[in-house]
Amino acid sequence: GYSNEFSERIFKQIKGFGDYGFPESHAVSFALLAYVSSWLKCHYPAEFTAALLNSLPMGFYGPYQLIQDAQRHGVKVLAVDVQYSQAYSFSYRDEHETPCIRLGFDRVKGLSASAAQRIPQSRHSPFLSHEDLAERAQLDRDSMEILGHCGALSNLARHRHLAIWNAAGIETPLPLFNSLRFNDAEPLLRTPHEGEEILADFQTQKLTLKRHPLALLRARFAAKGIYPSAQLKEAKNGSAVSVVGMVTSRQRPGTASGVMFISLEDEDGTINVIVWPKVLERFQKALIGSRLIEIRGKLQRENGVTHVIANSAHNHSELLGRLTVKSRNFH
Repeated sequence: GYSNEFSERIFKQIKGFGDYGFPESHAVSFALLAYVSSWLKCHYPAEFTAALLNSLPMGFYGPYQLIQDAQRHGVKVLAVDVQYSQAYSFSYRDEHETPCIRLGFDRVKGLSASAAQRIPQSRHSPFLSHEDLAERAQLDRDSMEILGHCGALSNLARHRHLAIWNAAGIETPLPLFNSLRFNDAEPLLRTPHEGEEILADFQTQKLTLKRHPLALLRARFAAKGIYPSAQLKEAKNGSAVSVVGMVTSRQRPGTASGVMFISLEDEDGTINVIVWPKVLERFQKALIGSRLIEIRGKLQRENGVTHVIANSAHNHSELLGRLTVKSRNFH
């Protein structure tokens, strides 16, 4: 019963709110989300990070970046361990009131969700051996080898190689010989070196709590005049710099006129790189296909934010060997 003129006027008012009010309401809700997240991260960093880890995959950062950031803000992160871990990561305070995160079994690639639940459920007392763990948690040989490979059996064996060896000897109990046990002599297996430990961590959990992979290569790069990202703070604005890092993300927004933004990671933190279209065209293969990349360019510092404006790019992925590092690419 309304006139066309009145109906058109109401429609235009609603349309006007849709053009202005809708994005404004999104801005308000995003501002609230950003504030609450920042408050939690500031006052409850362990709880905040544990919650993010348990919500993956999501957002912009992977588990390794989240853990590194937490560690830089005073959070102690502890490895997956059959004697202490739960199905998911959890936070707590130690005897010194230090915020801590214990990584959960869900971080272990290949371990079933049911096995991740059975281990803590059967831990009414500490596990005494590989056989004790396998029997009480009803774990088959594959599950035990996965736990050995990721380092979760460190409390039951002196090192990872020995844990995998012991796990390989696990047999499914038979009714007739349910309690039969064999005491084998301990094999003379060498302790894995640091690079092997880091590689195994990334293969099984996509992260490591040991030194950053770039720390093992730092002497090689320092000889070429390439230093950690922390030293960028001492460099003058506009000076020529050389950096190297593992690629964590690439962005090429449609509104950026062909400019690419790359985030690199080394043992000190994140390096922000801006690549202009002409440089991208010249070094496209290295910029697009690298896992580990060297950037030479100019330092730009503005309003407390530091970037490197790339002039050249060189692929050093071969130095990572079998270490798989996946970047998040947005185009």
